[in-house]
This record gives sequence, C-alpha cells and structure tokens, in this order.
Amino acid sequence: MNILFTTYLPEKGFDDLQAHRLVIPKASQSYFTHEELARLLPEADILVSTFDYAVPQDLLLKAQRLRLIANFGSGYNNLPTDYCREHGIMVTNTPEPVIEPTAEHAWALLNALAHRTAELDRRLRMPEYDGIRFGVMQNLGTQLYGKTLGIVGMGNIGQALARRAVAGGMKIIYHNRHRLPDETEHLYNARYVSLEELLSTADVVSLNLPYTPQVHHLINKETLAMMRPSALLLNTARGAHVDETALIEALRTKQIAGAALDVYENEPHISHGLLEMDNVVLSPHIGTGTWEGRISMCRCVSENIQNFINNNIHLLNSVL
Repeated sequence: MNILFTTYLPEKGFDDLQAHRLVIPKASQSYFTHEELARLLPEADILVSTFDYAVPQDLLLKAQRLRLIANFGSGYNNLPTDYCREHGIMVTNTPEPVIEPTAEHAWALLNALAHRTAELDRRLRMPEYDGIRFGVMQNLGTQLYGKTLGIVGMGNIGQALARRAVAGGMKIIYHNRHRLPDETEHLYNARYVSLEELLSTADVVSLNLPYTPQVHHLINKETLAMMRPSALLLNTARGAHVDETALIEALRTKQIAGAALDVYENEPHISHGLLEMDNVVLSPHIGTGTWEGRISMCRCVSENIQNFINNNIHLLNSVL
C-alpha cells in the first residue's frame, strides 16, 4: 500500500505500518504543498490528512486509487466529505485521543482567564511593569468555585471538562441536541436546559460541540446579548461557532466579561481586535497539543489504516 501524508507526523506512531510505503514530508518542511500533493496523489491508496490541512475536492480528482482518508483529528471540516461519499472513499478520524488533552486545555484556559494569569504575566514582563502594583486589592480575578458552567455540547470532551469543573466546585448545566441518560447526568449533577436558559444563567459558557452548518455563528450578536455581563466565553471546539466581529464588540462594550479561545473563525488569522484586549486569553489551536496526545492520535490513525487493510471495517473510528 502507498500511504501518503499531507503533514509531517512522528514516525514513532506508525511503527506498525513499516511494511507499507510511507510518503511523509520532512520535519523541516512540515507540509506538502498542494502542488506537491497533486503530483503524489495518483499513486496513493491511502491519504493521512491532518485537521489543519484543507484537502480541496479538485485535488482528490487526481486520486484515482484512493480508498481511505485517515484523518488526524476529531472532525472532518478539512475534507470534502460529500465528494468522498459519492466516490466510495472511506473517511476515519481519531475521536478518543483528543478527549482528555482538549478538556485539560479548556480547563487551563478558563482558569487563566478567570484569574487574569496571562494578562498579569504579560504585564509583569514589561520593563516599566505597565503600572501593575502588588497589593491586597490589586489585580483581582474571578473565583470559579461555586459558579455555574454551561456546556454547549455535552459529548465526550464536554463531559471530560465537566469532570474537572465538578472537582473544582462548579455547578453544571448543559445543552445538547438530545438529553443525556439520567445516570450520566447524575455523574456530574448536571441539569439539561434550553440554549436560551444556559446563555442567560451560566457564569461560563463553554462550546464543546462539533461543527455543522446548522451551528455556524451559534454565538452571535443576539446570543451574546443573552449572556450576563459577568459571563466568560470558552471555545475549544471550532472557530466558526463564533461570530468574531460580534464577540469583539461584546467584549469592547463589556456586554460580557471575557473570552478564552483556542480556535478562530478564519484560522490561522486572528482578528486584530482580540489581540488588543486584556480580557481575552488566546492559544493557537493546541487543544490536543501534547506529546502524549500526538503519539496517541498517530497510533489511532495507524490502527484505522490497519483495520481498513485487514477489512475490519467494524473497528474503524467514525466512518463516513
């Protein structure tokens, strides 16, 4: 089998595929360009794509032998899934390895925002200290203990975040397309509410749902207006869930108190207004970005490929 990678990934995670021909960009290059990929795709039986590399439909027109795209990531937003369905190209992803790193990072971002950690660290590093003072009533943040976390999308990552929040003394409300079973709600003492109630009552609104066109700009001018002036927005899901222009205006006018973001509407571009604000904590889409997480994701991709080759279709992850 010829297995083509769009992106450099550590070969340690693909030891079990060494019997096949692996075509991987060099670490110094990071990615194959679209032009390079176009030259390589005609010989590829399997394509390993990554969540940050868009594979347009016109490229796949050149991939006459392609039968599997093993995506490195929890979604498929980077792939032309309709085309793949129509042309019998199976698509898999890596849902399990991303759960704990993403929830861990979301919890870290939230604490950094609530306690103003990133802002104060930045100011302390300025030569003139930017007017920062030490003192009992200086540099006060917001306590999370006892506050209400509203989780929009109570799937695996949402529940992993809920575990951390419950341990930190927070109350949990959530909104899903479907209500969770009673036993799952009891694990987190979580209460199912409408989106409107969640937005209007939560101290923290966390987005943990997958992206579909139906939830594009779920957070917009109207829904931001439903949130409390003291509320914090946390997004480690997909950038297109949030209308960044509306968010910047809500932050600028103190309609909400702050935001912590790992994903962006026009990634990798970040709206300039977000970069200027002290009540915003930003990270460059690193929710799954740990060494352990990356190796686990590689191994999940490898397992998907092996199961596909061995015709163990029932063992594949999230097949399209």
